[in-house]
Amino acid sequence: MNTSLIQKYNVPGPRYTSYPTVPYWEENSFSHEMWLESVKKSFAESNAAEGISLYIHLPFCESLCTFCGCFKRITKNHTVEDPYIKAVLKEWTLYTELFDKKPIIKEIHLGGGTPTFFSSNNLEVLINGIFDLANKHDDCEMSFEGHPNNTTREHLQKLYDLGFRRVSFGVQSYSQTVQKAINRIQPFENVAKVTYLAREIGYTSISHDLIYGLPFQTLEDIHDTIEKTKSLFPDRLAFYSYAHVPWIKGNGQRGFKDEDVPKDDAKRQMYEEGKQKLDESGYLEIGMDHFAVPQDAMSIAFQKGNLHRNFMGYSASKTQLMIGLGVSAISDSWYGFGQNVKSFDDYYDLLQADTIPVNKGHILTEEDLIIRKHILNIMCQFQTDWSTPATYFDAIPQILEQLKEFEEDGLLKFVTNGIKVTEKGKAFVRNICMAFDMRLQRKAPDRQLFSMTV
Repeated sequence: MNTSLIQKYNVPGPRYTSYPTVPYWEENSFSHEMWLESVKKSFAESNAAEGISLYIHLPFCESLCTFCGCFKRITKNHTVEDPYIKAVLKEWTLYTELFDKKPIIKEIHLGGGTPTFFSSNNLEVLINGIFDLANKHDDCEMSFEGHPNNTTREHLQKLYDLGFRRVSFGVQSYSQTVQKAINRIQPFENVAKVTYLAREIGYTSISHDLIYGLPFQTLEDIHDTIEKTKSLFPDRLAFYSYAHVPWIKGNGQRGFKDEDVPKDDAKRQMYEEGKQKLDESGYLEIGMDHFAVPQDAMSIAFQKGNLHRNFMGYSASKTQLMIGLGVSAISDSWYGFGQNVKSFDDYYDLLQADTIPVNKGHILTEEDLIIRKHILNIMCQFQTDWSTPATYFDAIPQILEQLKEFEEDGLLKFVTNGIKVTEKGKAFVRNICMAFDMRLQRKAPDRQLFSMTV
């Protein structure tokens, strides 16, 4: 990788799980009523044709991983499980009361936190409660995040019996030094055990999450982690950059010093050499920092142009409406975003009052909707075009001026009324998306809100 390019493009930038990004939501013009109307509109347009997605946030963890930027509560008290599941099911009930027909669920993802903090029996209560009020799509994709240290055979079997076929294990790194720094001690043997168990039970897609740029991580650590990962050969891999934002996440990312975190050239070399090893092992790069074997559903979706991206990350299953349940969960109606309260007390109180606990959000403008499509195209297909009236907007000439520099640097090429990201440019896809981000262009943030793009 060209060192000068890294220096030039290593700037703070969004990861674009949404557009507009959360810091640019117009919260002052957002209301609870507007949010509910956008949900009802989206449901009416899309439920019969494609179904809806559910993201369920299960926020409890027994220990704090200091690299993590997710909303969570650290506790070893498992009595929190039952009231939380009852609250999530109450929230789901309130959403279903908005609809004139039974929802058809196309996708469910259990995220966290640590979903496997919950007992397998409580997870069964949760999923059965969801489907008591919904129908399952014929091609429903159900997935969950499992912690290698506490995911049991019982968890895997119970969730499989309920219809789950995809599981993601957070590995991060096999370096003992790195694991100690991020307070995530999990031997390779633990990851191997749950991977083999999942495969034996019949899971059709097993994913491992790896991170580069962690504190004290070296290039040798990356090589070792990927070699161990190759020996287990998961179907999918996320190999992404550690987002070092301690000024936002507070003490959770202060278990080490800033100078302990690899930067710039060293960090980018970790990605380049890691990516090369994954390429050599038969994985396809299907989106920013994501890889899959050719026969995996994610690879097939990428090849067909159907790959999607939302707050759950990349998905082979696209729906217009995604409802987020649980404390801090974010929902996406396509026309708007809504985020739940982050206080457990507020969450429980609002549900007790029969109120859907969304307290902030954004309703997209016509320009937002067009830009959103372009950013999705770039993130999911490494290309986009503005060849129709529905994809053209007034700022395109301004964007073209900015994109010329990317072309000169070999990061993209112009095609008729569009662009294609080059192989070299895939490492800078966040930067290319930023050229389309008119909210970012028009109002630079007062402080650094995003992690560095490299």
